[in-house]
Amino acid sequence: MLYRFRWRKKKAKFIISPTYFKNNSFSITEQKNNDTSSKTVASNNPVQNIEKQENKTELKVSILENQPKISSLSLSSIKAKKELLEKQKSLVKDDVHLPTEHFTETQMLEQWFKYADRLGDKGHKIMESLMRIEEPILEGFKILHTLPNDSSKLDFDKEKHELLGYLRGKLHNHEITIETIVNETLDAKKTFTPLDKFNRLNEINPNLELLKKMFDLDF
Repeated sequence: MLYRFRWRKKKAKFIISPTYFKNNSFSITEQKNNDTSSKTVASNNPVQNIEKQENKTELKVSILENQPKISSLSLSSIKAKKELLEKQKSLVKDDVHLPTEHFTETQMLEQWFKYADRLGDKGHKIMESLMRIEEPILEGFKILHTLPNDSSKLDFDKEKHELLGYLRGKLHNHEITIETIVNETLDAKKTFTPLDKFNRLNEINPNLELLKKMFDLDF
């Protein structure tokens, strides 16, 4: 037993000399790390992949936000514009076919004084008086009305648009115009009495005298 114990000594530690490898045709080379594997590992990192996906998503969202927005009402607005244009065209066509019937000065004066009567019934005495100052004259489709001064002309012109519409409707002619003339030598007349109105209309239409006798009318 002692014999065996004596020979179980620990192996001596020693350093191998470089000449050993040289004499035995060994070569020492430096081992390089495989960068590609590390890069592959890095690319397979789930955290980095999530960040890249988030960046791509943000980029897509920013691109979509920068694109021009199309209104959801664009089609309906275009349709409404087309309908409006069609209505305007129809109105223009109606204007072209407005009536322009022929009428006489007598017919014009009848409607002129009827309108003046209506103004008097409504209490518009100033306009009624201005219409009765002088009988208007008809030249073609133009009505010439003479007034004594610029002030009366101004008052008449403010109200003549409604008179013009009335005459155009009653005489069925939309080419009628009214021109106001100032004559300072013209004396302003007072508002006619009912008899004066009848006499004036009777001058225009003698048949009124027959109606007066037929219905036994008094003025």
